[in-house]
Amino acid sequence: MKKLLFPIFFLSIHLSGIFPVEAQEKVVIDQIVAVVGNSAILESDIVNQSRQLQAQGMNLGPNPECAILDDMLYQKLLYNQAVLDSLEVSDEMVEQVLERRLRYFIAQIGSREKLEAYYGKSVDELKEEFRDIVREQELSQQMEGKITANVKVTPSEVRIFFNRLPEDSIPMVESELVLGQIVKKPPVQPEEIAEVKSRLEEFKQRVINGESFSTLAILYSEDPGSARRGGELGFFGRGELYPEFEAAAFNLRPGELSDIVETEAGYHLIQMIERRGEQFNVRHILLLPKVSPLDLMAARQELDSIRTLIEGGEMTFAEAALKFSDDPGKINQGLMVNPYTGTTRFKSEEIEPNLFFVIDQLEVGAVSAPIGMMTEEGQQAFRIVQLQSRTDPHRGNLQQDYDYIQQLALDEKKRKATEAWINRRLPNTYVFIHEKFRGCSFELDWVKEP
Repeated sequence: MKKLLFPIFFLSIHLSGIFPVEAQEKVVIDQIVAVVGNSAILESDIVNQSRQLQAQGMNLGPNPECAILDDMLYQKLLYNQAVLDSLEVSDEMVEQVLERRLRYFIAQIGSREKLEAYYGKSVDELKEEFRDIVREQELSQQMEGKITANVKVTPSEVRIFFNRLPEDSIPMVESELVLGQIVKKPPVQPEEIAEVKSRLEEFKQRVINGESFSTLAILYSEDPGSARRGGELGFFGRGELYPEFEAAAFNLRPGELSDIVETEAGYHLIQMIERRGEQFNVRHILLLPKVSPLDLMAARQELDSIRTLIEGGEMTFAEAALKFSDDPGKINQGLMVNPYTGTTRFKSEEIEPNLFFVIDQLEVGAVSAPIGMMTEEGQQAFRIVQLQSRTDPHRGNLQQDYDYIQQLALDEKKRKATEAWINRRLPNTYVFIHEKFRGCSFELDWVKEP
C-alpha cells in the first residue's frame, strides 16, 4: 500500500530549521506546482520537505522533489475524497495530535523555549499555523484506513505470497531474542509516603500564601519533562493521562489547586492553567516516594535465591515467574513484551543498552544475576532475566517468521486495493501538474496523455 513519506511528522514541511541543514535558505519564489481537486501544492512545500528529509539522512533517490510531489498528490487525492465522503475529525482530536507532535519536536530541538526562540513565535501561535494542516492529514489517513478497512489475508494467501517471492527478494530477518523476566519491586514504607504528602501540603500552602507554583515546580518536581517548564504539561484530553490525575484536573477552575493526587507515577499537586472543552492544560509538582536501601538489598537477595532454585532445577523459570514476580507479565510465563511491536521478540537495538550488555553474554536458557532497573512508575527495582531463545540472521521463512511475512502479505494486498481505488478515482478528479514536474517518473499515472 502506498504510504505518505512523512505522515506523522507533519511539521517537517514547516519546521525545516529544526535540523539546521541549509536552514538559512528560506527564500523560495513560490508558485502552485500541482492541484488535485480543489487542493493546491506549492513549490515551497516541496522544497522545504526535501531539505528536511535530506537533513535526516533519508535517501529519496536521484529526484527527491519528484518523489515528494508524488506523495503529496496522493495525500491530496485522499483528502478530497474524505471531504466528498463527509468524513470528520473533531477539534479535540486535532488538538491532541498537535500536542503530541509538538512534544516530539520540542524533544528533538531540546526545549520549548528553543523552539519558540528559533521561530520567534509561541507554541500556541505555531499550533494555530498547523491546525488546518493536521486536520487535512488526519482526514487523509482516515480515508486511507477506510479504503483498506476490510482487507484481510488468509493463511493460504500468506503461503501463496511467500512462495511467489523470488529467492533474492525474500527479506533478511535480523537476529531476534526472546526474554523472560522476574521482577521484584520493593515496597515503599508508609513513613516515606507520609513524608511526600507532607511536603506537597507544604507546597500547596506556600502557593496559597503567594509563592509561584512554577518556581516550586522548577525547584522540587521530580517530573524532569515538565519541571523545567514550571510544571506545565501542555494540553491533554480525556484518556491520555492517569485516570486519577484527569479526574482531579477536570474538577479544577483556572488557578485553583488540587488536593494531593496519587497515581502510579507518584503523588501530585496540580494547578489548572486553562481548560478548552475536553482539553486541559495544568501545572503539576510530582514527588516520588523512595524505596529504602535495605528494602532494595532484600529484593536483590530474594532474586538471588530464586535464580538458585531455577538453576538447581527445582522449578522452571515460568513457574518461578508466576509464583514470585511482581510484573504483570508473570501470567505469560514471565515473557517480556516488546513495546515497539507488541510481540515477545526483540531486535538487539530494541533492548535498553544496560540490559543488552548483560543479555549478550548469556547462553540460551541461562539466567542473569539480579539487574537494577526503573519501573514504569519511576521506582527502583531489581530483576533477573532469562535468554529464552536467540535466532541468527536469516532469510525469512514461514516456520520462524510467519507473523512478519503475514504483515508483508497484508501490506501488499492493501497496496493493490489502494491502487485499484486510485485508478477508479483519477478519471473523475481534476489534476494539474506544472510543466516543471511533467518529466517526473511518478509511481502513479497522475496525468494521462490524451
